[in-house]
Amino acid sequence: MNKEEKVNFIINKLEEFYPQIPIPLDHKDPYTLLIAVLMSAQSTDVRVNQITPLLFKRADNPYDMIRMSIDEIREIIKPVGLSPMKAKGIHGLSHMIIDLHDGKVPQTYEELEAMPAVGHKTAAVVLSQAFGIPAFPVDTHIHRLMYRWNLTNGKNVVQTEKDAKRLFPEEKWNDLHLQIIWLVRYGLQWQVRVFSFS
Repeated sequence: MNKEEKVNFIINKLEEFYPQIPIPLDHKDPYTLLIAVLMSAQSTDVRVNQITPLLFKRADNPYDMIRMSIDEIREIIKPVGLSPMKAKGIHGLSHMIIDLHDGKVPQTYEELEAMPAVGHKTAAVVLSQAFGIPAFPVDTHIHRLMYRWNLTNGKNVVQTEKDAKRLFPEEKWNDLHLQIIWLVRYGLQWQVRVFSFS
């Protein structure tokens, strides 16, 4: 199977297995998604989904968030790990959204990545899942699978993202990101084996 055949096989099988994929992180708008994605670093979606309702009950928009102290935010989000850095990031980016973007989450990589605690992958997830802008967020799951499928050299996630964007059609990027994550985290063993290409 050459690369083009492999890519088509992956697209078709993932569409067959996961035609409708819910976004794993609970949210109601771009702001709450941004906060949830930031909190998910070095944590699990399940844990984040347990904690975000507690935070969003106090503050589900940047204006309410900056009324809380960093210490108050940190105390609520402590169970997700890395809480000092994440609390500072949440407070700082909430200020930036108000001061620079009229209270709305911006829709470009450059503006999102200028915010504290927002890296490239977080920005890509927000662009794709909140705004429907084509992006291909690469986490460790996608990075490993792309390498196992021999579709990237596996050197780093930056290269893997470039390879994914080059190989897969742009209109499929947002769905594929979620479908691959679903395959790795929740897929049945026989579904995962379908992609062994052995």
